[in-house]
Amino acid sequence: MATSEYVDGPNEHVEEDGVRRRDFLNIAAVSFAGVGAVAVAIPFVNQMNPSADVLALASIEVDIAKVEAGSGIKVAWRKQPVFVRRLTPKEIGEANAVQVSTLRDPQTLAERTKPGHEQWLVTMAVCTHLGCVPLGITSGENRGDFGGYFCPCHGSQYDTAGRIRKGPAPKNLQVPEYSFKSNSVVQIG
Repeated sequence: MATSEYVDGPNEHVEEDGVRRRDFLNIAAVSFAGVGAVAVAIPFVNQMNPSADVLALASIEVDIAKVEAGSGIKVAWRKQPVFVRRLTPKEIGEANAVQVSTLRDPQTLAERTKPGHEQWLVTMAVCTHLGCVPLGITSGENRGDFGGYFCPCHGSQYDTAGRIRKGPAPKNLQVPEYSFKSNSVVQIG
């Protein structure tokens, strides 16, 4: 049984174990405030999560079985256009023949494609200059001097590997994260 004694007057009543009633009230108040802060913070942090429509587009699967060599398709991923292009052996040879050291944004074709799927080039369809959508994914469109893509806004020209070769664009067309689920299905994202 705990005994008590008076310290420095009758209002400073101390238990033997050293905990005063005031300490208990302080700890309880701080705990209550902490729980309240967490209760307010959870909805605030949760509202910063991506919306359901964005999560649904976190990754898409694209059927590439019907894409013929030398052509491509444009799909939408995360509300952005993406080019999926099937390169011909001639286009692969031309891309590999370019000296990488002469490029503004040096990358080889192998760095921009997946091993075993070198004929498939997947890039964002957004010019790295000011965000226009380049031409060249469908037949009959202007592909520029290098046979790849041509941006009609300011004249940037990309080769068959999506590398910037001429014009104001500072970088190559971006390659998104992607993987092959099979020989006829590519997953973007």
